[in-house]
Amino acid sequence: MVDTAPAGAASGAMLPSVDVVPAVWGRVASIVVDRGEGSWLITTSGERYLDYSSGIGVANTGHAHPRVAAAVAAQAVKLLHGQQNIVYHEPGLRLHHRLQGLLPGGPWGAFLSNSGAEAVEAAVKLARVATKRPVIIAFRGGFHGRTAQTMALTSAKNIYRGDFEPLPGSVYFADYPYCYRAPGSAHDPAACSAGCASCDGCTCDWEGRLEELFHTLVYPEHVAAFIVEPVLGEGGYVVPPIGFLPRLREIADRHGILLIADEVQTGFGRTGRFFAVEHSGVEPDILTFAKGVASGLPLSGIIAKQEILRHWRPSAHGGTYGGNVVACAAANATIDVITDEGLVANAAARGTQLLDGLRGLKARHRSIGDARGLGLMVALEFVKPNEGDGRVPNTDVTKRVVAEALERRLIVLTAGSSVQVMRIIPPLVTTPDEVDLALGILAESLEAAGA
Repeated sequence: MVDTAPAGAASGAMLPSVDVVPAVWGRVASIVVDRGEGSWLITTSGERYLDYSSGIGVANTGHAHPRVAAAVAAQAVKLLHGQQNIVYHEPGLRLHHRLQGLLPGGPWGAFLSNSGAEAVEAAVKLARVATKRPVIIAFRGGFHGRTAQTMALTSAKNIYRGDFEPLPGSVYFADYPYCYRAPGSAHDPAACSAGCASCDGCTCDWEGRLEELFHTLVYPEHVAAFIVEPVLGEGGYVVPPIGFLPRLREIADRHGILLIADEVQTGFGRTGRFFAVEHSGVEPDILTFAKGVASGLPLSGIIAKQEILRHWRPSAHGGTYGGNVVACAAANATIDVITDEGLVANAAARGTQLLDGLRGLKARHRSIGDARGLGLMVALEFVKPNEGDGRVPNTDVTKRVVAEALERRLIVLTAGSSVQVMRIIPPLVTTPDEVDLALGILAESLEAAGA
């Protein structure tokens, strides 16, 4: 489906063909968008799409929120670029100060960059400098970016790194507790109160496998940091047991290892808390953020304990555009909107509504193996119920359901190492009526896809 109507083009001329965009951008939709309003995208021909992708978890305040747009416009006529090595600017100073107070504990400091990958690069560099250790341990199924260093940390899917070896070394992978795909049988993560390994009947022995890693491949005293997503993103929206992060924190402390929480996708209210680590009460040493911080403008960074940040010498790290003044103005407005409009609480409430509805659909469709999520980070995992143990990934059905939803003007995305997961990422401003509309469309889409 391609919409190339000229409406919205200032000159009145026909838009160029979509072929001008290189095919390396894998696509879910081929619509041409003119504008956005809240949870909706409107094409150049006036068709309205309920955007439950949020630009991959970016538009937390919805599309073109008036307060964010006004802040961007007001700043743009004053200053577009004030480089961090050269000047200070008011939006940046205010944002640095606010970021220090967003997490419990601390005291915290912040460093600003442009993209999620840059934030992860900064976190890894800082961890290695602070500990004087070389090794980083990431978790299977994680996604941390597309630069060389962040590809080396990524194992969500082979397409992200398979063509680009060799990659930076001193990276090892540990198991992430994926309760639906546990050896033996699936089980509810909520039943794993102490982190999986110590739970009666649980077979997600992530801790045992981590100890095996320490005994066979790398000394723990050589490890600078664990980097972990509190909820796996590209790996399939996997919510771990509530005890996973606290136990990982204990292991990190025992060995002098830093804990990096990658909250690029989970941050800024997405999971029903401002940051997902708050669900388990864990205090990381470094937290990465991006996506939802500035409502669509390129901005990212890290929040780190101040004693760790002090290990960076002046000019040891930086970037030309990090902490751009317009992006900082957007971020300040974004935080205002999230706070003033109660979007964290709305994410929790609408997430419960959405997940309850999806679990109802699961009861009627055998190809849905699991319905899971946290806040407005929700997913369905599709399987072939008559093959193997009933958990064989079903890529074809996943793609068909996503395509059928798009035909009905609902945008959702895929995820998972076998593209067996449909992920649903509404803006945090979404309403009860919009959630009900999306559930109705998904019910129709599942039927049309033969799921």
